[in-house]
Amino acid sequence: MTSTTSTVPALDPANPFATPSDLPYALPDFAAIRDEHYLPAFEAGMAEERAEVETIVTNPEPPTEENLLLELELSGALLDRVSTVFFSRTSADTTDALDALEEQLAPRLAEHHDAIYLDRRLHDRLEALQARVEAGEVTLPDDSAWLLHTLRRDVRRAGVALEEGAKTRLRELNARITSLETAFGRELLADTNASAVLLEDEADLEGLPEDAVAAARQAAQDRGHDTGWLVELMLYSQQPVLASLRRRDVRRRVHEASVRRGGHGGEHDTRAILLELALLRAERARLLGFDHHGAYVADDSTARTTEAVDGMLHRLAPAAAANARREAADLERALQADEPGATLEPWDWSFYAERVRQERYALDDALLRPYLELDRVLHDGVFHAATELYGITFTRRKDLVGYHHDVQVYEVHDADGTGIGLFLADWYTRASKRGGAWMNNLVDQSGLLGDLPVVMNNLNIPKPPADEPTLLSWDEVITMFHEFGHALHGLFSAVRLPSQSGTAVPRDFVEYPSQVNEMWAWEPSVLRRYAVHHETGEPMPEEWVGTMIASRQFNEGFSTTEYLAAALLDQAWHQLQADEVPTDVEEVEAFEARALEAAGVAVHAVPPRYRTTYFNHVFGGGYAAAYYSYIWSEVLDADTVEWFAENGGLLRETGDRFRQALLSRGGSLDVMDTFRELRGREPRIEPLLARRGLADGA
Repeated sequence: MTSTTSTVPALDPANPFATPSDLPYALPDFAAIRDEHYLPAFEAGMAEERAEVETIVTNPEPPTEENLLLELELSGALLDRVSTVFFSRTSADTTDALDALEEQLAPRLAEHHDAIYLDRRLHDRLEALQARVEAGEVTLPDDSAWLLHTLRRDVRRAGVALEEGAKTRLRELNARITSLETAFGRELLADTNASAVLLEDEADLEGLPEDAVAAARQAAQDRGHDTGWLVELMLYSQQPVLASLRRRDVRRRVHEASVRRGGHGGEHDTRAILLELALLRAERARLLGFDHHGAYVADDSTARTTEAVDGMLHRLAPAAAANARREAADLERALQADEPGATLEPWDWSFYAERVRQERYALDDALLRPYLELDRVLHDGVFHAATELYGITFTRRKDLVGYHHDVQVYEVHDADGTGIGLFLADWYTRASKRGGAWMNNLVDQSGLLGDLPVVMNNLNIPKPPADEPTLLSWDEVITMFHEFGHALHGLFSAVRLPSQSGTAVPRDFVEYPSQVNEMWAWEPSVLRRYAVHHETGEPMPEEWVGTMIASRQFNEGFSTTEYLAAALLDQAWHQLQADEVPTDVEEVEAFEARALEAAGVAVHAVPPRYRTTYFNHVFGGGYAAAYYSYIWSEVLDADTVEWFAENGGLLRETGDRFRQALLSRGGSLDVMDTFRELRGREPRIEPLLARRGLADGA
């Protein structure tokens, strides 16, 4: 690798990325950043990091913590600054210009990464440092020792030991795979927007709450429709509106629009992209010495092997599917009361599940929504639980702005009043935003650099008309608590090295803290504070709260089966070898059907949470062969919920212990050691089985 600094002009000092932001907590200066600033900053950042790494790998002195590990940690600062902002924008508020730039940059960034991690000189210096440690010549602190371990593993997994011809092919694969992942996300967003269902007759909206009707009208206007109501699609298969829409033909229309995304031909069809991705990932895995991409991913996780992943999923699937079929029989009886002889279809499930839940528990989601106003849920629910547990407080900073006017900025203070970071929230859906919900870091916490964290949550809640309240479904409440669990993982990071900050942990561990945080949505003392009628101020009736808690396992067969179907589908695609990948786009649906049948989760009325053609987690994002992570992490989560109950629940002592033992440690050690330190033992699966009503399938 040679420096390319001389071939790239120095970055204009007026470019907002040229130096760290001077805003509080180094919050990126979004008001100053324009689209034309990104490309020169990326080019300068890549050239700068290559020059920095060149200096590191050509250092004639024996390798030490200071001249190797810490210098690597300090390298690439400019590239990090521009990358975090750019990819936050392209996921949450993209434009045609940014999409085109991302397509241009994707292979170049892959090439840049390869230039570093496939450099034999870097590998040799890492191995030399390891030899010096083993010989007693060098003593490393624990975090640097773990960094050395992970870097040696990462360069090995990157392919540094390959012959030059194989390295050349690997570089080609990496560049193409990165480009295809970008293309998949772009085409899926376009097709999701194009698939939104425009309803021209107001009667078609029968059953929707008034605020949802108003939001649909606003969405239609925002998309340029003079009349009608637009039902925008969420990323997953089962659309929230299906629980309320009374007209069966309208439900079917919405559902079919949802599940056809990416697979119905036309300019935004994703099938050719995903087939090439599956093929190239399989080829790359084999080149790197793994049987398939699933094995490559598992090797870098807490699961370690696909056998362990498959064992977990197949242990749960039979009981989950059996539960779902029992639930389907109940729902079909409810359907036939309306339409004798009718067969339960996927577009019927949510509607009749809501009806059965209402009959069984005298409660439905439409009754709950007026008590679940967004700001109240945030301040008196999400923030309040964090204050009770950890002593932290939140102050709105209207003087600080994000990339979009919807973004809210909060300063977070510790119990002693010390500022610990910023929290940004972007709640609303829009055409420029990809589906789903996620957390990302804008600034990583680091003692080495003296940086405090800036973290962000994104959701996709339909935006109501101006001056109307944002009323949430119960699922959206849970999602808010979940994503804020990720935010806490970032905010509480107390590590020295930036690469080990916060959520920089294995994919099948990262969901664990966020899933734990969901428990506080159900905590009665918290729920009573935020579940307040947005007009009258009356608290949600106590009997409703009791009913909600009593009904937690209702529809659990459906929820577990739709999730497992997606996780098993992910494994099916990514445990293929290259010569096993289908070659014709028309084979995608048939492969999917065979995979679900073979896994025992082909329940007619329960489609996978994501079908292949819109499975953005695995074909457009970072969860390829790792969607199992949610259930894997939930084993730790359910066990930890028991730990909280055993230790008094919502108390500062328990919160501080969880923060110190686990949330603050990031990726500075083997993450399973943090769980064992907290729990005093290995995790147990029994709490998860009980939670999901799967004890009979253990």
